[in-house]
Amino acid sequence: MLRQISRLVDPLKGRNLSLTSSCVESKLLRTSQFSTNASESNAVEDVDTKKTLNKAMRTYLERAREHDEFMKTQRREFEIGKRHLANMMGENPDTFTQEDIDNAIAYLFPSGLYEKKARPMMKPPEEVFPQRKAAEFDETGRPYHFLFYTGRPNFYQILHEAVQHIIELNKFEDAMIRKKLEPDPNLTLELSGSKWIEKEILETNLVETITDKEYSSFINVMDRLASLPYSYRIKDLIMQYRKSLINQSKTFEAIIPQLDENGRQFVSVYECRRKRATASVTVRSPGTGKITINDLGIDYFNGVQQREQASVVWYNIFDRFRGKQQKPRFFYCTEKQRIIMHQRPTHGMGQQRTIGRNNV
Repeated sequence: MLRQISRLVDPLKGRNLSLTSSCVESKLLRTSQFSTNASESNAVEDVDTKKTLNKAMRTYLERAREHDEFMKTQRREFEIGKRHLANMMGENPDTFTQEDIDNAIAYLFPSGLYEKKARPMMKPPEEVFPQRKAAEFDETGRPYHFLFYTGRPNFYQILHEAVQHIIELNKFEDAMIRKKLEPDPNLTLELSGSKWIEKEILETNLVETITDKEYSSFINVMDRLASLPYSYRIKDLIMQYRKSLINQSKTFEAIIPQLDENGRQFVSVYECRRKRATASVTVRSPGTGKITINDLGIDYFNGVQQREQASVVWYNIFDRFRGKQQKPRFFYCTEKQRIIMHQRPTHGMGQQRTIGRNNV
């Protein structure tokens, strides 16, 4: 009996299994039509992100290119204007320097404005328009600079290079010590006549904004680098961030004093102009300390303001020479009138300006 029952049940089991498997396959086919796997979904998200990123990068790069084209156009116009200006002044355009441009502009467009920035000028476009950073990353968003993540890549690159030089100089010093060699004292880096550049100048050079703490870190690192015994090997790098304290002034030949019939020294300067006044100035030494104007005293000037101006200006000029400890000198000037003055040592050219100011 059991065998007969099993024979009847076995075919039914096969049918149920086949029906069940077919139902499962149909359900999977239906769900596969409306769903995607994980790899396909990630690919779609990457495409959307890439499209959005490319649009932002494209806008950034377009602005950078527009600025570059603008600066090229301004540079081209500046060169054309410089050649025209050189031809107007009768100079060679190829050797026409920026100093020549400034002198020509001051000659063609004289201005009495006290603020120099308000006067007519013709400067290179790099000095007129604020600098901008070049494109820092490509269309895919990948930055060009390896320190881009710091937010101030140019600043931290300086610190990175300075530390690298410190390590290299220390290794070089160790090698010299093994060879029992000492640094040449004649090649020691001399920094007494210069100082580190200001924070504002550093920011302009880097085209980045830094904090006071970061600027202090810059000074500390550079001081450490400059204090090394072999720092003269990288003198150009160090002096790039230093500013000279010595003011270079034009040299002039002082007038040699002459002797008059009384044996006193005197110096004469003729045709000294101040506005519409023309004067001849003679400075004598020693003097008596008195003021005489056309055989009169300071009351030669009717107004109190003119008298105060003359007295204050003269004494301010003479106070500059207190350290010389010389006797007073005699001052004489002719300008359709005669001014006689006895005072402390001074310079004829400084007096001529004051005389013109007081007598006009």
